Amino acid sequence: MTTPPIGFMPGPRRPDLAAELTHCLDLARGHWQRLARQPVTAFPAGLGQGRHTDYRNAQVLGRLIGDYGWPDHPLVGQDAAKAAYLIALHADPRRDIQVAAMREMFQAVRRGTASKRHWVHLHDRVLCADGAPQVYGTQHQLGPDGIPVRLPVRNPEELDERRREVGLPPAAEALAALRQRLAADPTSHAATDPPTANLTAAA
Repeated sequence: MTTPPIGFMPGPRRPDLAAELTHCLDLARGHWQRLARQPVTAFPAGLGQGRHTDYRNAQVLGRLIGDYGWPDHPLVGQDAAKAAYLIALHADPRRDIQVAAMREMFQAVRRGTASKRHWVHLHDRVLCADGAPQVYGTQHQLGPDGIPVRLPVRNPEELDERRREVGLPPAAEALAALRQRLAADPTSHAATDPPTANLTAAA
């Protein structure tokens, strides 16, 4: 079966679900941008409301996963699938949904209908939240000085080799880009991935 050119990819089967996911992303984006620049010792205003938004968005994602499996590209389109990934990445208040999302997304990656790079970030996130060393070095934490530091990594001497296998740049390069992004005006990054709050995701 021949894959159609990018410009001729069919639309999502469920544009209504796509709209729901992108709406959830819009509700949370500003909250994520604010928290991403707060050291772990800080408790910025609006934290409680932001976490409530993350909880509610996770519930929406959990319902969609229960009904349809992972919201992949054929079901909701590329943009909404990315929104689903970002919601899962921030679903810390609902660890059960976050873990289910990681598992379902892995199956979609195996089918070729979800991004392997996105799954790598979510996999590392789940490991770090469990207190385990991450595999691909995508997760960082902001220290009291606001500088992101990579969280512990399994077999760090092999990190760049693992990253290369999944299409990620060298770890040092990704960390430098993350630091530059967090130091910049957040309004200049409205169209890019919002970094994860206080457990910051980098490519």
